[in-house]
Amino acid sequence: MSSAAYLDTDENLEALISRIEQKSRKIETLLKQSKPVEALKTALEGSPLKTRDERCKSANWIVVHRAMMAIRDIDGMFNSLDTEYYDILMKYLYRGLSTGDRPTCDQCLKIHEKLTERAGLGCILRSLADTVNTVFVAG
Repeated sequence: MSSAAYLDTDENLEALISRIEQKSRKIETLLKQSKPVEALKTALEGSPLKTRDERCKSANWIVVHRAMMAIRDIDGMFNSLDTEYYDILMKYLYRGLSTGDRPTCDQCLKIHEKLTERAGLGCILRSLADTVNTVFVAG
């Protein structure tokens, strides 16, 4: 994969961080309004998938994690979550599982089960096979 697919200039990285900070503030507002599904949608929108910068990926993971951990009604979440979010959510579930943090892993496994029921095994395969649009920085 050529580095041309990635847009990691200093200007672009600062713009990404700024957008993630704005997103974080919006998510906190939505969570205070008891709108966790809207917060999760907001967190998943515009995820910096094509950057190799760990700072951007980690900052967005924190935002997604905050929203994801606020979800209590997983079935209700999927009744409101558009299918366009499924593959990116699956990627973040695997990032969450990699943390080894018990509450995070428990929540990720609960969501993973329901997501796999809804989206099928293809969602898992797409999230694992996609090496360009990532939520981790390859080591």
